[in-house]
Amino acid sequence: MIKNRRTLFLLFAGLALLLLVQSCQEKTEETARPNIIFIMSDDHAYQAISAYSDKLIRTPNIDRIAHEGMLFTNASVTNSICAPSRATILTGKHAHIHGKVDNNFPFDTTNVTFPQLLHQSGYQTAMFGKLHFGNNPKGFDEFMILPGQGDYYNPEFITNKGDTTIEGYFTDIITDLTIDWLDNRKKDDRPFLLMYLHKAPHREWIPAERHYREFTKMTFPEPETLFDDYSGRGTAAKEAEMNLLKHMTISADNKIYPELADKLGIKEPSDWGKNVFYQKYKRLNEEQKKSWDEVYQPLNDEFEKLYPTMNDTAFMRWKYQRYMQDYLGCIASVDENVGRLLDYLKKTGQDKNTIVVYTSDQGFYLGEHGWFDKRFIYNESFKTPLLVKWPGTIAPGSVSDEMVQNLDFAQTFLEAAGITPPDDMQGESLIPLLEGNENLWTRDVVYYHYYEYPGFHMVKRHYGIVTKNYKLAHFYYNIDEWELYDRKNDPMEMTNVYNDPAYADVVKEMKEKLTEIRAKYKDTKESDQKYIDKYRERGLIKE
Repeated sequence: MIKNRRTLFLLFAGLALLLLVQSCQEKTEETARPNIIFIMSDDHAYQAISAYSDKLIRTPNIDRIAHEGMLFTNASVTNSICAPSRATILTGKHAHIHGKVDNNFPFDTTNVTFPQLLHQSGYQTAMFGKLHFGNNPKGFDEFMILPGQGDYYNPEFITNKGDTTIEGYFTDIITDLTIDWLDNRKKDDRPFLLMYLHKAPHREWIPAERHYREFTKMTFPEPETLFDDYSGRGTAAKEAEMNLLKHMTISADNKIYPELADKLGIKEPSDWGKNVFYQKYKRLNEEQKKSWDEVYQPLNDEFEKLYPTMNDTAFMRWKYQRYMQDYLGCIASVDENVGRLLDYLKKTGQDKNTIVVYTSDQGFYLGEHGWFDKRFIYNESFKTPLLVKWPGTIAPGSVSDEMVQNLDFAQTFLEAAGITPPDDMQGESLIPLLEGNENLWTRDVVYYHYYEYPGFHMVKRHYGIVTKNYKLAHFYYNIDEWELYDRKNDPMEMTNVYNDPAYADVVKEMKEKLTEIRAKYKDTKESDQKYIDKYRERGLIKE
């Protein structure tokens, strides 16, 4: 009897020990999976991050991510417009596959997103900030997002627990929400995905009070191509409606009170600018309005004296300075708040096993070629900032010039978490590059396709490919024009060399690559026509 009891005891003890060891192993494996913090701003030009160039602004906190990790100098988007870019990031698919080809087309909700897969595999998930499409993001334990474009001041939020309004400045608020989640609701025994999504510096570029008081006094260097006449390009560049002088509103964008604009006889491109100015100003509480008027009323008074003396050149230069003062003022708050988050992670020790990504949903024109906005395959629009740190994996201070895209984020995060990506994802994991194994990276060309025409800013439909050396674009639908740029010898993309005999062999090779890559990504003439027909169905094309 005693012998049987002893045997039974040893059996149970051994089983308990086995379960304990297995539990510890599972917990160790779970803990080893990295946390992921995805920081994305809206329309943040790479030219306005000092890790790329300190000509316009210093961004020491965003730069920290590059100093502690990797800076990508050839990162790009697949479609330079907000909602399609975000859908591509979430799904790892091109726009013609996920269906969100512009800001108005619906997102195909049958698409599986990487947050869903991380959540299913045990990750805690949270999203704070600006998603810009859909009000119920899948795969998140908690979210607080703006409805549509949302507001800089006193923003409304959609949450999975009901809608709410929070008083204050949006960039500060979402950082408070993000740190509060990390501090109070994140569970320490599970890895997490945190999406921290800024509205800034999206149009209409409304800075925090502490920054507009400072930045409205500054003067910024003009880009070399501010007065580009597009003589070296085709029809698309000449007909786009994003010129600072002609298309930037004096009220919503440059903060001139509509009453003064009317008094001076300034004609706006439409009533949009006046209506938006009133809408945003009315959102301010009395204290915020008082602070606003203390700064912008004297600016208006000065403009009233200057405007009658201005020719088009002087007016263009004035508009550029006003644009930069507010745009860069918005970025100053983003940089401060990224610093707050990085400091919190370091203080709590959560930085050690955490991937931190900083990017934008696309690039943006800061007066280059006389433009604001994005949409084109040209560099300032097509290229996007990308900075990644991952302690113990990425060597600090690394730089990569490989051709990477926002299409690649989903696979990268899934591989980092040990999850096999779905077969229909179209990107490539960046892990080999992050680990310093550039020899394992085989992509030398990326694909781009823009659809929204006719539409806001009237940038014509086009698709194309980009390598480190060349860029080939085909503008189609109501024109049939090809453009080729030599990226090494013409970095500002001033001269289309498609018809230059010296580039005949390059054109032939690039067209072959374009045919191959369109087949690879299943983008066809039939697909092009499909989305033209959908524009007709919606009454956007009238012929």
